[in-house]
Amino acid sequence: MKRLTKSWMVLMSVVLFTGGALAATAEIGKPAPDFKIKGTDGKDYSLAQFKGKTVVLEWFNDDCPYVKKHYGSDNMQKLQSEATNKGTVWLTINSSAPGKQGHLTPETGTKLRTERKMNSTALLLDPKGTVGGMYGAKTTPHMYVIDPKGILVYAGAIDSDSSADPKAISGATNYVNEALKAVAEKKAVATAATKPYGCSVKYE
Repeated sequence: MKRLTKSWMVLMSVVLFTGGALAATAEIGKPAPDFKIKGTDGKDYSLAQFKGKTVVLEWFNDDCPYVKKHYGSDNMQKLQSEATNKGTVWLTINSSAPGKQGHLTPETGTKLRTERKMNSTALLLDPKGTVGGMYGAKTTPHMYVIDPKGILVYAGAIDSDSSADPKAISGATNYVNEALKAVAEKKAVATAATKPYGCSVKYE
């Protein structure tokens, strides 16, 4: 997959309508938008509470074949475990609206989190698409990496192979891993943005 083109970078910073509300998307190299939403555990989660830590945001829809590619193969759970064991905060976010594919309630989300053996820090519920709008999340999965200073340093695809075939994972370049490694080494992320692939986020 080619690196993000200049036109796509422009698209990442424009204002767009998401979930019925006007929202500006996050921009690479600038402070990531703060938010506050509840997790399936009933607790409030905000980006601000994790200041000083590297944070990964992962958009999730369990009914999406591309999500199944990474969860069914245990690839996503492995990535989550490796990251969180190193102190990274990993927030899985579900922005599917009520009545739309992949929508979760606290109860169904808690059950699914156990069934999928998720190793993320928390599964957050964004049924109105508020946080999705802030970040311009377009697909599931759509991945974001935020450094300890709160700067968005990566946005886009999880890896370089956009097929839904789990067999493609082993030969793909994992952009999230590369970004996390660069942050840990206090280096610039070489590939800071890529075009995300997957199912469209099911906003209201």
